[in-house]
Amino acid sequence: MKVSKFKLAFIVLTIATIIWTIVFYNLQEYFIFLFYAWGVFIWLFLSEKLLERKKTRHEMSKAIYRFVSRLRRLTYNVFYGSVLHYFKSVNRKVRSKLAFWYMKCETLQHVDLLIRVFKWVVLPASLFYVCADFYFFGQNALDSMFLGILIFFYSNFLPDLPSIFRRKTYHDIRDTTEDLSWYKKYALLLFAPLFIGAFFSGMRLRWKTTETFHNFKSLIIYGAFLFTLSFFAFGDFPISTGDITEILSLPFYGLIGYLTHLKVDLCF
Repeated sequence: MKVSKFKLAFIVLTIATIIWTIVFYNLQEYFIFLFYAWGVFIWLFLSEKLLERKKTRHEMSKAIYRFVSRLRRLTYNVFYGSVLHYFKSVNRKVRSKLAFWYMKCETLQHVDLLIRVFKWVVLPASLFYVCADFYFFGQNALDSMFLGILIFFYSNFLPDLPSIFRRKTYHDIRDTTEDLSWYKKYALLLFAPLFIGAFFSGMRLRWKTTETFHNFKSLIIYGAFLFTLSFFAFGDFPISTGDITEILSLPFYGLIGYLTHLKVDLCF
C-alpha cells in the first residue's frame, strides 16, 4: 500500500465515520461495516510496512508508537494553529492592539490545559458513559457523546468569543455609559457564533458591554441553556432513565469546557 493510497483510504473512512455518526448512527449494519473496514485498513497498513522493511515485533511496536506520536503532534499543531489564526483574524478585524506574542501565550495555555482535561477526564468519562448507557439501558449514546465532545471544545473558547463586543472604556465619546440590558448581554454569549458570523459578514452592531463572561454566573446561565437544548434534542416522552443521561450529557460537557477556560484565566 503506497502512502498516497493510505492517505486516501484514511480520509474516506474518516468521512464515512463522521457521516455515520451524524446521519446513520442508528443503523447497526453500517457501524459493523465501518468497524471491519477500519480493522482491515489498519491490518493491511501494518502488514505492508512489516513486509517492506522486515521489521521485528519490537521494531513494529516502535514504528506504531512513532506513527501515533506524529499523528498526535500533527493534530495538536493543526488545532493550535487554527485557534491562533482565528483570534489573530478577529483582533485584526476589530483593529485591536493586542500583542501577537500575548495571543500566542494565551492560546498555548488554553490549548494545553484543554488537551490534558480531554485526555484524562472527558475521554475516559465519555467511554464509560457510552458503555454504561448501552449496558444498563440498551441505548446507543454515541451521537450524544460525539456532540458532547464538540460542545466541550467549543465551550472552552466561548468566554472569549463575545470579546469583539466588549466596551473598552466608559470615556469614549462614541460610546454610551449605559450597559446593555441583561438579555442582550447573554444573547451575545449564548448565540456568539451568529453574532460573529454577522460581524464578519459586514454587519456592525452597536451592542457594547462591560460583561466579560469570565464568572460563575455566566457559567450557570450557559449550563441552563445547554440543558434546555439537550432536553428538546434527546427528551422523548415518556422520558426514560436513558433519556435523562443523554439530556444531562450536553450540560456536563459544556460546563467542563467552560470551567477549563476559567481555570486558566481566573486561576481558581
